[in-house]
Amino acid sequence: MNYLVGAFKPPCNIFISFADGRSRKQVPLKKENGKTVMVALFQSQENIVGEVVIEPIQGKKVEHNGVKIELLGQIELYFDRGNFYDFTSLVRELDVPGELYERKSYPFEFSTVEMPYESYNGVNVRLRYILKVTISRNYVSNIVEYQDFVVRNYTPPPSINNSIKMEVGIEDCLHIEFEYSKSKYHLKDVIIGKIYFLLVRIKLKNMELEIRRRESTGSGPNTYVETETLAKFELMDGAPVRGESIPIRLFLSPYELTPTYRNINNKFSVKYYLNLVLVDEEDRRYFKQQEITVYRLLET
Repeated sequence: MNYLVGAFKPPCNIFISFADGRSRKQVPLKKENGKTVMVALFQSQENIVGEVVIEPIQGKKVEHNGVKIELLGQIELYFDRGNFYDFTSLVRELDVPGELYERKSYPFEFSTVEMPYESYNGVNVRLRYILKVTISRNYVSNIVEYQDFVVRNYTPPPSINNSIKMEVGIEDCLHIEFEYSKSKYHLKDVIIGKIYFLLVRIKLKNMELEIRRRESTGSGPNTYVETETLAKFELMDGAPVRGESIPIRLFLSPYELTPTYRNINNKFSVKYYLNLVLVDEEDRRYFKQQEITVYRLLET
């Protein structure tokens, strides 16, 4: 039995490393098996430079039809699992057909790579970047090795960032106004606002502010929408009176937000909403939802 296992083992090991791997920032990435690994972080237009080392197992030679490395940006929709849509695909040939008897290293470089979309691990969709090394062989399966990396892209603060003002009411029973100081927030921002009670004729017992993420994947009849409540923040406990104003101050940094993604490669979108929830003494709930834009500010 052991002999059989050995027969199917690849005759070499492949190692992929980045030239600046020791100094480059590493970030956590959750793999399909649920484990989290630390991988290199890049942004669009960077050079991706490194080395591939192929090490034949002692006493074995590797006959091949060539060695190549690919840089792939891929989207996988979970209802279509296993089908990857490549939106970025670059290739470098590393070796011509031949035989390998000993350790050999191949430098590689992909210059100013266009990586327009961020890495994303969602409920129904995954966007990933990988380096893929393939040793092509005749009659037997190719030998393939992967190396993940993460892409994050940064946005300057918006030049226009209007406040959000809205009124919500139930005729002759309730009339409130709420105001958030802006409509666009970076990932470590603070939501600051106020709620004014202009008319209160129903008995409210509490009020919450929720941050919701809505991920939509697919298109047309195959659209899947998943809404998660990421945060619940109690604004008020007890009954308000007319003329009362309640301040809002909600820090975003404790929550695992991503930027807003709009129609990424016609495959998915991720949007964020502030949801104001009022609950009366009979446990009836009144909602008012407002979309906000989230962006990634360069961390200094």
